[in-house]
Amino acid sequence: MTDLSIDRHLHQTSVGVNESDARLAGRPAGGRRLGPGRRVPGMLALGPLLLLLAWLLASATGVLDPRTLSAPWTVVGTAGELIADGRLQSNLLASLQRAGTALVLGVAAGLVLALVAGLSRVGEALVDGPIQIKRAVPTVALIPLAILWFGIGEQMKIIIILASVLVPIYLNTYAGLRGIDERYVELAETVGLSRYQFIRRVALPGALPGFFTGLRLGVTMSWLALAVVEQVNATSGIGYLMAQARTYGQTEIIVVGLVGYGIFGLVGDTLVRIVERRSLAWRRTLGG
Repeated sequence: MTDLSIDRHLHQTSVGVNESDARLAGRPAGGRRLGPGRRVPGMLALGPLLLLLAWLLASATGVLDPRTLSAPWTVVGTAGELIADGRLQSNLLASLQRAGTALVLGVAAGLVLALVAGLSRVGEALVDGPIQIKRAVPTVALIPLAILWFGIGEQMKIIIILASVLVPIYLNTYAGLRGIDERYVELAETVGLSRYQFIRRVALPGALPGFFTGLRLGVTMSWLALAVVEQVNATSGIGYLMAQARTYGQTEIIVVGLVGYGIFGLVGDTLVRIVERRSLAWRRTLGG
C-alpha cells in the first residue's frame, strides 16, 4: 500500500469515526439539529416566572384592577398573615392528606384494573367498558350521586378524587400493556416464564412509559378534583379557605389558595418526571 493510499484510508477512517461519534452524541455531522437539544437546568421554571412577571407589571401599571385580581405584594402579605395565625398550614395539610390518600388508592386501583384488562380478554370485557363510561362522565356530575351514597364527609371527597385519578392511570397503563411487542410475549412463553414472572419482567417494564404518563395526569387530576370537593360542605382545606373568602369578597385569599394549588401541582408533576427519568434512564428519547 502506497503512502497516498494509507493517508486516504486514515482520512476515511477518521471521517467515519467522527460521523459515528456525532450520531451517537445526537449531533448531525453536517446538518442542523432537529431535536430539542440538551436539557437546560432550571429551564422549566421560565414559564411560571414569565407569568409572574406579567402579573407584576400589570398590577404595577394599573392595567389590572385590584378588585379583579389582587396584586402580588398584596397576596404575599395576606399569605404571611395566614401563616402567622396558622390557618394556611392547617388547611394545606388537610388538602395534602385528602389528595395524597386518594392519589395512592387511585393509582393502585388503576394499575390493577389495567393489568386485569390488558392481560386478559375476559378482564378487558369486564373492566374496559365501565372505565370508558366513567371517562365520558365528568367527575363534577358524580358529586350529587356520591353525596346521596356516601354523605358529605371525607369518604365522599376521597372517592371522587380517587375516581378522577383512576381513569388516566388505567388508560395509559392499559395502552402501554397493549403496545408491548408480541415477540416479547412469544419469547417469554418459549423460555417458560410463569404468569408472575411475565408480569414482573415483561409486562410492567413495558407499560412503565404509559404508566408514568398516566401518573402525571393523575397528579394533576387529583388537585383539580380536590378544588371541587373541598367546596362541598368542607370544614378544612384550601378549597374551604377559598369558599370562605368568596363569601366576603377577599380576592387576595382566593389567589393564595390558587397559588397553593398551582405550587403543589407543579411540585408533584416535577417529582413524577424526576422519578420517570431515573426509572427509564435506559431509553434514548427527545425528552431525555
